[in-house]
Amino acid sequence: MTTSVSPRTPLPGDFKATVPRWAVWAAHAVPLTALPSGLWRLALGAGIPVGFHGEMAELYDGPGWITLYVIVLSAVAEGLALLTLGLVQPWGEVVPRWIPFLGGRTIPVMAAVVPAALGALAVTLFSVMGVHEWIDPDMTQQEIQDSPHGVAGVIMTVAYAPLLAWGPLLGAVTVAYYLRRRQQ
Repeated sequence: MTTSVSPRTPLPGDFKATVPRWAVWAAHAVPLTALPSGLWRLALGAGIPVGFHGEMAELYDGPGWITLYVIVLSAVAEGLALLTLGLVQPWGEVVPRWIPFLGGRTIPVMAAVVPAALGALAVTLFSVMGVHEWIDPDMTQQEIQDSPHGVAGVIMTVAYAPLLAWGPLLGAVTVAYYLRRRQQ
């Protein structure tokens, strides 16, 4: 006699059977939402002309102080985005054994849910505020002239637009993590 197993029925030792497939896809999409803007910033830091003019071009002239800033900002953003994978991987439920003093301990559900939920809210707010700044009607004529336009403006917009999906994707994966873990 055979028994059927639903996609969500956990099997002994089969972690992935309990994680909804859509959540795995969403978690893997999050780092991809941060990647284009990070690459755009790294180009800026390397001194590649990205379309700024006038005072803004002088302020953001790379390489220089801006280089270290954009490297750190891009690395931190991508690192935080990659943490989303912990919500769909075993290391997001149990601390890996190789970590001293904590290895093998179960991660409390709320210890992952609270920072992830706050992160989803923060990223959503920052990205929406960024769009508001981008289309701010109170920009001075000089700021408008100094900002990237034409092809450079399109490239910058295309690079930053995926960030709008980061917060909602992280929020959805966080809810899936919470619902899955609270049943354990």
